[in-house]
Amino acid sequence: MLLSLVLHTYSMRYLLPSVVLLGTAPTYVLAWGVWRLLSAFLPARFYQALDDRLYCVYQSMVLFFFENYTGVQILLYGDLPKNKENIIYLANHQSTVDWIVADILAIRQNALGHVRYVLKEGLKWLPLYGFYFAQHGGIYVKRSAKFNEKEMRNKLQSYVNAGTPMYLVIFPEGTRYNPEQTKVLSASQAFAAQRGLAVLKHVLTPRIKATHVAFDCMKNYLDAIYDVTVVYEGKDNGGQRRESPTMTEFLCKECPKIHIHIDRIDKKDVPEEQEHMRRWLHERFEIKDKMLIEFYESPDPERRKRFPGKSVNSKLSIKKTLPSMLILSGLTAGMLMTDAGRKLYVNTWIYGTLLGCLMFRSHVSVMWWIPTGLWPFSFGSRQRCRSAACTQTCWEEMQSQPGLPTFRADLFKPL
Repeated sequence: MLLSLVLHTYSMRYLLPSVVLLGTAPTYVLAWGVWRLLSAFLPARFYQALDDRLYCVYQSMVLFFFENYTGVQILLYGDLPKNKENIIYLANHQSTVDWIVADILAIRQNALGHVRYVLKEGLKWLPLYGFYFAQHGGIYVKRSAKFNEKEMRNKLQSYVNAGTPMYLVIFPEGTRYNPEQTKVLSASQAFAAQRGLAVLKHVLTPRIKATHVAFDCMKNYLDAIYDVTVVYEGKDNGGQRRESPTMTEFLCKECPKIHIHIDRIDKKDVPEEQEHMRRWLHERFEIKDKMLIEFYESPDPERRKRFPGKSVNSKLSIKKTLPSMLILSGLTAGMLMTDAGRKLYVNTWIYGTLLGCLMFRSHVSVMWWIPTGLWPFSFGSRQRCRSAACTQTCWEEMQSQPGLPTFRADLFKPL
């Protein structure tokens, strides 16, 4: 009975982080929504600056749990950039925690608010989160033949034109590597062999489309590309690679160490033509694969369970994360203490989720009502039309599309 109690308590370690992270989501979205409405009167750069700051607050709370709460040891190798840069972050993909690893590096450059993701299409239906990520600059893409290059280019170009700071995270493999899913690995290896590319063992064959579009759109705006290789060191894997921890397992402290190797690549060293870039990207993943083979399989104990070169044990100060957790938790608790607050909280979960799904389903533009007239702009781009002629054109285009509802910001419901 005592053993059962101990095991139950251990498995519930993820409960507190889950309750806080999910429980504060409506509070965060409400704060963002208020700022979104107020910023309709202001230049777009003011909206973006505060949105990045709000995002930094929430993600700092995330890192409080994923770093400070778990006590995970972060070991950094290779290039360790300290200053903010506009970059594309390319990494191997093996766990849902991979998204957090990007935050782990970004906060050490004071660039946490600038992190934006290229995400698979299905994630946009996540309640509240899916809609907000798109507003913060995330880009949802479909795989293979359904990939919409034009849509991704338009979004990226709008961010570049607006001078939006970019820490764009891409996982070129397109799906998570799992050593136990042998069919996926075999299909990836067969694909590489058919195209005369090196067959990889510890990573999947990378896909080129999203990386090429991102680099092509932002090549004059970027400072560098970060080639990142990540290993989650388990407590006992017997020298063999096993499935990487899920978020729940990670929060249950089943991963004592994360090894992160960073190669900073100057943009001038990246080929621009797509086929040449395909070869270059595959060569980068060959380098990852060789490092991972040595990490897991090296006969030399001194070279096993580590990346080449000197490692830096990087510890994140709790001063950077705890205030965010206390602020968001306090605001949420305060809201839930009143009847009106609880009603607003529940309605935000329900109607915020429904509204987000409606926006994605209809690709609707939102019409913000300002005393001087209608200022239409896409929820995704923040590019506003101020002239009467442009306003009329946008209005007519909206009205010509059957089935699209229109919205007013003062009511925030269909007219």
